[in-house]
Amino acid sequence: MKPLSGARPILMVAILLALLVVAGCATHQVDWNTRMGTYTYDQAILDMGPPAKEAKLKDGTVVAEWMTQRGHTDTYYTPPYYPYPPYRRSRYYGPVYATPSDVTYPDVFIRLTFDPEGKLTAWKKVAL
Repeated sequence: MKPLSGARPILMVAILLALLVVAGCATHQVDWNTRMGTYTYDQAILDMGPPAKEAKLKDGTVVAEWMTQRGHTDTYYTPPYYPYPPYRRSRYYGPVYATPSDVTYPDVFIRLTFDPEGKLTAWKKVAL
């Protein structure tokens, strides 16, 4: 068998790494509409763990929420502004510094409603 020469091994490794990255980036999105009437509260606990919030209504309906994304705050800075031309209407010739702006993203929950028999009857994405 003839050994690989030159750049071929490097190219093959690069292609393999690219395929692994693409495969690893695939996300799993749940289609809750297909689970209506068949998915149970017990399956939800097995899949996602105990809910963050839960309420049992008088008629036996259970409403439970699981956190799917934790909220956070990002800070962005506007670019500095340089007055133009600097010699008009101002004696200040230096830059006006960038100003920070905070953007807050809320916690995101999936709210699942189960009938008294434990079957999924409704779902909703909620940002709190």
